[in-house]
Amino acid sequence: MKKTILFFILMVMGIVAYSQTLGEKELMEIKSAFVKNPGTSAVQNFVSSDKDFKSKTLNRDNQGKVDHYFKYRVNVKGITNQQSSGRCWMFTSMNALRPAVMEKYSLGEFDFSHNFNQFWDLLEKSNLFLENIIETAYKDMDDREVVRYFSSPVDDGGVWNLFYNVAQKYGVVPQDVMPETAHSDNTSQMVGLLCERLRAGGYKIREIAAGEKEPAVAKNLMRAEKLIIMKDVYRVLAICLGEPPAEFTWRYKTKDGAIMSLKTTPKEFYKGIIPVDYNPGNFIMVMNDPTRDYYKVYEIKNYRNTIEGYNWCYLNLPNDEIKNAALASIKNNEPLYASCDVGKQLDKNRGILDMNNYSYEALFGIKIEMDKKARILTRQSGSSHAMLLIACDTDGNDVPLKWEFENSWGVSAGHNGYLTLTDEWFSEYMFRVVINKKYLSAKAVKALSQQPVKLPVWDYMF
Repeated sequence: MKKTILFFILMVMGIVAYSQTLGEKELMEIKSAFVKNPGTSAVQNFVSSDKDFKSKTLNRDNQGKVDHYFKYRVNVKGITNQQSSGRCWMFTSMNALRPAVMEKYSLGEFDFSHNFNQFWDLLEKSNLFLENIIETAYKDMDDREVVRYFSSPVDDGGVWNLFYNVAQKYGVVPQDVMPETAHSDNTSQMVGLLCERLRAGGYKIREIAAGEKEPAVAKNLMRAEKLIIMKDVYRVLAICLGEPPAEFTWRYKTKDGAIMSLKTTPKEFYKGIIPVDYNPGNFIMVMNDPTRDYYKVYEIKNYRNTIEGYNWCYLNLPNDEIKNAALASIKNNEPLYASCDVGKQLDKNRGILDMNNYSYEALFGIKIEMDKKARILTRQSGSSHAMLLIACDTDGNDVPLKWEFENSWGVSAGHNGYLTLTDEWFSEYMFRVVINKKYLSAKAVKALSQQPVKLPVWDYMF
């Protein structure tokens, strides 16, 4: 009691406070640190007259120190372009399979229809969202899980397991069979409309749950409403993207000039071009996340697209373990699905990702120091883009010096469509790769047998 009274008195006196205002004294001290000398004035005029100050921080001493030559490089088949969409994960997954298709059918060029799989991905994500709303219908509207679902009912982003889920269920088709449309290439308006319809539908489902006292009856009514909503979702997708074919006849020209024809279904075509061990039991997502224990498996709740599909599950490993496995895969001509924080220290003109590309300290006189763990926990860094990891250059002792990405931003982006990343940049900004487990160490493979640690839908990494 005495402590409570003392604390109250101290607060009234201003000795104890939860927050501190910017008073005259503090403002004077802060302002005095900004010395307006000729050098500062020159920098101020220089920076304030151009909205792009990043280019002014380019480290000229680092120019020419990183080339685009590699000792080990996978046999890849050219650059694709995801346009203004978030389908990097889908393009990357498909780019890994393209060489096998081209070899099987003796093709000089080939690409998949990303439009076909995007249709099914968004339809399945819509169904998953509505099922999540039904499952949480009796939780408060401001419950953290409910808020997460309504904040983003669907989007066109994803990871490798989403491609596997939708391809396994619906198959794949060549690009000519279901070409891209204006809305598959530029998804914002279509996805925005879907989100609005799903939010309205999700809210009505919650009203049904609140108005019906009998749980079994409520569940039937909610599912009936879900079917109405899904019909609208299908209609929007069909109008924007076209309807996916159940079967197709594909005419193609071989490298020798022969005109061939193949009549099949999307699922049969998919089964005919994937490796025999192509499944989440063999192709493992590994992550470097220093905020969590290594050699443990983690699973994110409801991060999938199909109800019956695989959740996002990964094995957390140290960087050296990931690099050793990645190098072994590349040496064996097997590319890797990879994702990273691509915007950090990216020199787009040269196509180089290097920790020394830019120096904000040199321009602004400020020093920013955070390690990877701190950047993750403060939301300063996280995986933002998926690409195919295809090459590695090493020193005389076969230790990696730099790596190469095959990107999906078209041939005009970066170095003819490719990006070179230094090994140091790999350590700091690479997050995930999908790799055949035969390239992992015995310790890593053993760790795969453990039960995953479950992470919530609102986890800071996802």
